[in-house]
Amino acid sequence: MTNFSKIGFIMATLGSSIGLGHIWRFPTMAGQNGGSAFILLFFVISVVIGVSMVVAEMLIGNRTNKNAQDAFYQLDESSHKKWHYVSFTIIGGPLILTFYCIVLAWVIYYLVYISFHLPPDMDTSKEIFGALTQNFLAQWVCFAIVIALTCYFVSQGVKSGIERLNFILMPLLFIVFIGLLIYAMTLPHFKESVNFMFALDFTKITPKVLVDAMGQVFFSLSLGVCIIVTYSASTQKDQNLFSAALWILIPGIIISIIAGLMIFTFIFEYGSRGDVDEGVGLIFIALPVMFHKMGLLGSILCVFFMIGLGFAGLSSTISLLEPAVKWLEDKGKQSRTYWSYSIGLAIFIVGTILILSLNEGYKDYLVLAGQNLFEWASWISANVIMTFGGILTAIFVGYAIKKEHLREWTRHYFTPAMFSFWLFCIRVLAPVMVIAIFSYNVYDLVHKKEEKKIEKSQEKQQ
Repeated sequence: MTNFSKIGFIMATLGSSIGLGHIWRFPTMAGQNGGSAFILLFFVISVVIGVSMVVAEMLIGNRTNKNAQDAFYQLDESSHKKWHYVSFTIIGGPLILTFYCIVLAWVIYYLVYISFHLPPDMDTSKEIFGALTQNFLAQWVCFAIVIALTCYFVSQGVKSGIERLNFILMPLLFIVFIGLLIYAMTLPHFKESVNFMFALDFTKITPKVLVDAMGQVFFSLSLGVCIIVTYSASTQKDQNLFSAALWILIPGIIISIIAGLMIFTFIFEYGSRGDVDEGVGLIFIALPVMFHKMGLLGSILCVFFMIGLGFAGLSSTISLLEPAVKWLEDKGKQSRTYWSYSIGLAIFIVGTILILSLNEGYKDYLVLAGQNLFEWASWISANVIMTFGGILTAIFVGYAIKKEHLREWTRHYFTPAMFSFWLFCIRVLAPVMVIAIFSYNVYDLVHKKEEKKIEKSQEKQQ
């Protein structure tokens, strides 16, 4: 089989982790959770638990050089040999792509059209974004472009497609965002952005902020859906997995910080502090208004920002599709190209339905328990598949593989003390974190449903 080079593996896995999670989701979550409190917890959890889980998933693929199912089966030292069923989480990648590619389709639309027709105020910006979600044709065409690009690069294989593309996208991504950060540093409100992100206020640390920080670590590192297992199956046996995990984690944190400093500076400079809590609209509603207030320069900055966001998103869509393609390529008789485009077609069909679920004319027919199908696809993939995939993988490595084998495999990069701490993280801390994320998200979902019922009841009474 064709393997990644050492740097190629790091670039590919880094591409999967950076994605929209670091650039789109991180500033959104930080804005909604008090800035510095969230960022502190995110950093600590990433360093302690995030790295441990990344190394655990890398071990599975690196020791076997097989697809996810066969890798779990080969390393399973239990008597029942049932742990290979954990690999069912490879379906999480295609499922995530059904809605993730829609968000990336919005990025393309904003890059091509909105960058040159920036909204002058928040109300207009909300109308534009709302109109886009109702514009089936625009979303559908951009969605098709994203799917086609993703399938093409995955079909080219590890070396010709994934590694080569990431060697281009990752450096360009950092160049674009460092350039935008340098510009943000020249603005008067840059200092306010720094204070918002780094001036610690421990009173803002709440259970919600803690759980959101844990969830962001999980989401941003692509844990639980066999991406890291699959990529590490194409690594060289002498790869230092701990070093590789750090090379994935640290640049990811850096790009998150750059994105946050840049976005919050623009918002404080041209908007108001209240705009940091715009949620999804932080990128698609608030930021375009800020760019408009910069004049022609704003249009130029918007183009570069959306290009960077597009680069990050495409590197992630490729990573999300690869595990399923790799598994089918090994198990079936057809080629990688056949499976890439076949899965892509299925994603395209399901995604089309999700786009319709956002449309006023169809959403009443595509709703379940008060949530549209787009929301359900997002919730199930992030809070069920990724969550259980993560906890089962941690338990598998921590308990189904003998301790002496783990020590032997990690001896050249873990000291005895480091190994003991890593094993504690995998066996105890990681499962507790994942259970906390899942429990809180289920509670939050039920709570929101109850609120909606109360609102509907009040509306009927009025």
